[in-house]
Amino acid sequence: MTKVAIFASGSGSNFENIMSKIHQGQLEHIEVTALYTDQVSAYCIERARDFNLDVHINELKNFDSKADYERKILEWLTAEKVEWIILAGYMKLIGTEMLNAYNGRILNIHPSLLPKYKGKDAVGQALASEDDITGTTVHYVDSGMDTGEIIEQRQCPIYPTDSKEELEERIKKLEHELYPKVIADIIQ
Repeated sequence: MTKVAIFASGSGSNFENIMSKIHQGQLEHIEVTALYTDQVSAYCIERARDFNLDVHINELKNFDSKADYERKILEWLTAEKVEWIILAGYMKLIGTEMLNAYNGRILNIHPSLLPKYKGKDAVGQALASEDDITGTTVHYVDSGMDTGEIIEQRQCPIYPTDSKEELEERIKKLEHELYPKVIADIIQ
């Protein structure tokens, strides 16, 4: 079994999807040690409870520096013998401490066809563009914002009548197919 930690900051739909795939036996060689979040009121915490999974809540504001914040996370990761980190809607840039400890072993999913629409509100950026396609990207994490090596992408159309919610839902369906596949291909 490969031990992984999942990091999330929001609703946790990708987290829940990965956990469901594990419980269905589709990611049979992966053990999630805990959910890591930086938001005390994030809904992903409720989802983790549904899976009886440990949750580590670590808010940056409680530390003197980002390095101290990441050292605390690394203590937990080391104690749990985590081999890979999977970001699933984690809204913080990974800093030097964690990048050095997990170089080449941190995955992220982003709701755009990178390198387009990096950062926050990628779906809103795509809607505001004149593009007629967007999608999702799984990539390795590096020190930049959504700049790591691209592993795999899936695309979907942007319709002129799309609301942000409609496009988000279409992209989320792609993410829920793509992310477990890439995790299986790379980590198993």
